Amino acid sequence: MRALGEKEIRASFVNCSKGEARRLTLPAGFTGTPWSDLDFLGWRDPKAPDRGYVVAERDGELVGIALRASTGARRSMLKSSICSVCVTPQAGSGIALLVAPRAGEAGRQGNSVGLYICADLACSLYVRGKKQSALARRFDESLTPEEQNDRTVRNLNGFLDQVLGQD
Repeated sequence: MRALGEKEIRASFVNCSKGEARRLTLPAGFTGTPWSDLDFLGWRDPKAPDRGYVVAERDGELVGIALRASTGARRSMLKSSICSVCVTPQAGSGIALLVAPRAGEAGRQGNSVGLYICADLACSLYVRGKKQSALARRFDESLTPEEQNDRTVRNLNGFLDQVLGQD
């Protein structure tokens, strides 16, 4: 992913108001973001831990979405301990059900979509081996690292399609 600036990130959000985008807290250590290791920028808000954000490039355009941790899913009820974006197994609370309001009128009417994803939104770093899950080991796969990155982007784009109403 190319390096992004603060204004660019804030302007990319499609499912929250401009005021909400202006007030969101950028990731800790934003100036040291390892852009070349990222397929998308994802982070949890340090000032509001139930909130998360994802910014991805799609067809040459930035798309940012705001997420909230689901309050309805208890740990014992979670269906998965594997991220549905990067396919990384996680232990404990390493996977979270994060919910995004849909963009546009559907979102204003309260419609949302959810996704089981790495709770810290660091999927790109797990796929590249730059960060280890609590299980300390990803699956042995026949896919090349590039194919795993492509799958991560494809899975995220499928979720973004749902948020944008393009599903």
